[in-house]
Amino acid sequence: MLIALNIDGKTVMVTGGGAEAYRKVESVLDSGAKVWVISRDFSEGIVRLGEEKKVALLKTGIKDAQAFVDSLSPKPDVLLAITNDSSLNLGLVKTAKFYGCMVYAVDNPAVSDFILPAVAHVGDVKVAVSTGGKSPAVARMLRERIEQLVTAEDLLEIQLREKARAALKTSVSDPQVRSKMLYDILNSVEIKKALSEGKLAEAETLAMTLINKQEN
Repeated sequence: MLIALNIDGKTVMVTGGGAEAYRKVESVLDSGAKVWVISRDFSEGIVRLGEEKKVALLKTGIKDAQAFVDSLSPKPDVLLAITNDSSLNLGLVKTAKFYGCMVYAVDNPAVSDFILPAVAHVGDVKVAVSTGGKSPAVARMLRERIEQLVTAEDLLEIQLREKARAALKTSVSDPQVRSKMLYDILNSVEIKKALSEGKLAEAETLAMTLINKQEN
C-alpha cells in the first residue's frame, strides 16, 4: 500500500550525501518540508540543491549514531538514514524512533516506518513505483519508462480538466450533468485537436463555449 505522507512544514533530516541520498532528497523536495542533509561529503546534485537553497547542508561525519541523534535539538520529524554503513543506519533509526521520529533506512525496509518509492514526476503527474525494496534499480528503470509515456498533451488535458471542472461547479448544480458535460468536453474532436497542437487557450475557449451552450 502506497501512502503519501503530509510533511508540509515538517523537518526531514537526511544522513548521507551520495547518489542514493540525492534521489531520496529529490522525492521530498516538493513536500513543503524543511530538508537537512548531513554528510562528510556531498554529491554534485546535493551541492547544487544546497546552492539553490532547496536544502540545508551540514558537512560533518557521524561516528556515534545515538550521540548524534541525542544532540539534535529540536529532533527532526522524519529521519532518512542513507549512509553506506548499515550499522550506522540501524543505530540512527533506532535512536530516532526512541524520540518519536518517523524513520527510513535505505538498506533495511524491516525497520523503516515507510518506503520511498521511485517517483515518476512529469508536470502535475506523479506515479510511484516500488518493488518493496527488492530492487531499487528496477524501480528506477520503470520510473523512467513511465516518464516517457506521459505526453505534453496529457499535461495540457489535466490543466483543461481543472478549469472546466471549476467552471461547471459554479454553473451546474446537478453532479450527473456536470460529469456528462465534462465527458463531452474532453471528447470533443475540436478540443482534442487544440490540445494535440499545444493550444491550451483555444481548448479552454472551446470548453467554455460548450458550457455556456448548456447553460442557455
